[in-house]
Amino acid sequence: MSKYLFEPPPPVSVEIAGLNVRFPINRIFCVGRNYAAHVREMGFDPDREEPCYFTKSARCLAPSGSEIPYPPGTENYHHEIELVVAIGRAGFELPVDAALSVVYGYACGLDMTRRDLQVASRENKGPWDIGKDFENSAIIGQIRTVEEIGHPASGRIQLSVNDELRQDSDLENLIWSVPEIIAHLSRFYRLEPGDLIYTGTPDGVGPVRRGDHITGSVASAGEITLTIGR
Repeated sequence: MSKYLFEPPPPVSVEIAGLNVRFPINRIFCVGRNYAAHVREMGFDPDREEPCYFTKSARCLAPSGSEIPYPPGTENYHHEIELVVAIGRAGFELPVDAALSVVYGYACGLDMTRRDLQVASRENKGPWDIGKDFENSAIIGQIRTVEEIGHPASGRIQLSVNDELRQDSDLENLIWSVPEIIAHLSRFYRLEPGDLIYTGTPDGVGPVRRGDHITGSVASAGEITLTIGR
């Protein structure tokens, strides 16, 4: 039996609503620029181009209800509310009409972003990792199964900071729908059980500060809360 130089970290997992088992996490894929109004507020043309992806490591996950520290290296730390898709079956090169067959459930998530670092990387034509992939940058609520809620294709997605409404839209405003995202992503990756897909954020993104309290919800996929530590 192999021995490790040091104790490996424990596996990362997410609560499943109503069940006493947890959903183990494999990879986290994120879709950028997937609501037209958000694309415009970020200074881009919202034409329906190929989806834009980036990734976060599983170690970025933090559960809803957490208090997390303000991250280092940034002066412009932003919230982004998103519908999260939890993959429960393997899939590769899926047609759109079969894409939802690999979905286990859905959750409410936050893609927290060091916006100043992301913009600097983008302007230098570099990767977004330093602005997106860092500790506690992927907040997630409980996963709700397809058997419980079906496949939400419309419904309110909203976020408030200190009870002030910041983001307010509808899932039907996604440029690329959930089945389209899954089908497209599966052309480039063999999707596996435990993969998460953060599907993009609507307009209204903005900065949070130390001590701020974030609340949000996504249609039938659940709610989320987060406090930024002082």
